[in-house]
Amino acid sequence: MQVSVETTAGLERRMTVQVPEERIASEVANRLRQLARTTSIKGFRPGKVPFKMVEQRYAEQVRQEVLGDVIQSSYFEAVTQEKLRPAGYPSFEPKSMEQGKGIEYIATFEVMPEIVLASLDGVAIEKPVGTVADADVDTMLETLRKQNAGWQIADRAATDGDRVTIDFKGTVDGAEFQGNKGENVPVTLGGKRMIAGFEEGLLGVTAGEERTLDLQFPENYGYKEVAGKPVQFKVTVRQVEEPLLPELDDAFADKFGIEGGVSALRKEVRANMERELAQRVSSLVKQQVMDKLLEINKIDVPQALMAQEAQALAQQMLQNLQLPADKSGSISPAMFEEQAKKRVSLGLILAELVQRHNLKVDADALRKMVEQMAAGYDQPEEVVKWYYADKSRLGEVESLALEERVVEWVLGQTQVTEKPQGFNDLMNRA
Repeated sequence: MQVSVETTAGLERRMTVQVPEERIASEVANRLRQLARTTSIKGFRPGKVPFKMVEQRYAEQVRQEVLGDVIQSSYFEAVTQEKLRPAGYPSFEPKSMEQGKGIEYIATFEVMPEIVLASLDGVAIEKPVGTVADADVDTMLETLRKQNAGWQIADRAATDGDRVTIDFKGTVDGAEFQGNKGENVPVTLGGKRMIAGFEEGLLGVTAGEERTLDLQFPENYGYKEVAGKPVQFKVTVRQVEEPLLPELDDAFADKFGIEGGVSALRKEVRANMERELAQRVSSLVKQQVMDKLLEINKIDVPQALMAQEAQALAQQMLQNLQLPADKSGSISPAMFEEQAKKRVSLGLILAELVQRHNLKVDADALRKMVEQMAAGYDQPEEVVKWYYADKSRLGEVESLALEERVVEWVLGQTQVTEKPQGFNDLMNRA
């Protein structure tokens, strides 16, 4: 087998492969002999058909099958021989397939880039440091009270945080549109669930009042026929209600299945907040590390891998949005090209770091991550068992743990400065 490789542009390679006729003819003859043992032709018992007759009837069909298989197998032999690392699938272009003269074809494909990792000397990482203060726990408990609030009729004008029940009818240029009306619709003022200006326009209303709101739909509104257009809503207020916050007492703690009253609830809330804070700090530091690795390591990205990743991202978006079949064409892989390029680049960089520095995840580190992921559930030990019961699920966690191992290694090579921050600042940080 003769092989020659040409670099066309960037990572693309054109590999010409010549396979001698002897290899093809030998395989064709072998398959015909196997076929002769089982084939059945009228007038002959199975396995008793003369070889020449089998050859006359099936030789061309078998040769075509052999050619396809030989192209595939010889391609892998050739890239191994030339020490190439293909990225994605090749395209094959037959040059010579004439019987008796062997075959010659061209395989065009991309190769994986050679990655030369940049030095981490002088790279700075800022690590936020925060604690959960008593005031933060108080704020969270107040939030829980609001989330579990009841409602009572308010015999006054509506203020921010109240709930108003309304009938409404909207028109655009005097005409109705899809979803333009509603009856007995509850609207929490300040909830930011309606278009801009709607909730603000209901501040100060009282039960029985009618009010007209002149607003405008946002440009990215879901219904394209009214997106960006002025709209007028005529609203009738049925009732105004104010929140009725539950008392912070043992009965309130019981609602969350917490035994031990308010003190136990505070302890549980603090533990959850500290866990969320640790995850947030880890996420922020990890994002900085990944951004720095992308910034200092500029690599060529195989188009084939980028296209595969963009297609996967588009498919994921379709599943998340649950679009009907006739709308699926609105999500194009081209929308995700930039994101796909970053993901593929980062994947290649991380793989090189792992291999070069022999980074691994031991059983204890893997177990620790699984337990951390399970800690937020009611029965964490069952979640741990669920992960360990399936190799693919555990493999996903192992990949995350390996990323954490890379982050840990990078932090050991860079200048890390700690910056104290409050709980809310950290949790709300973009």
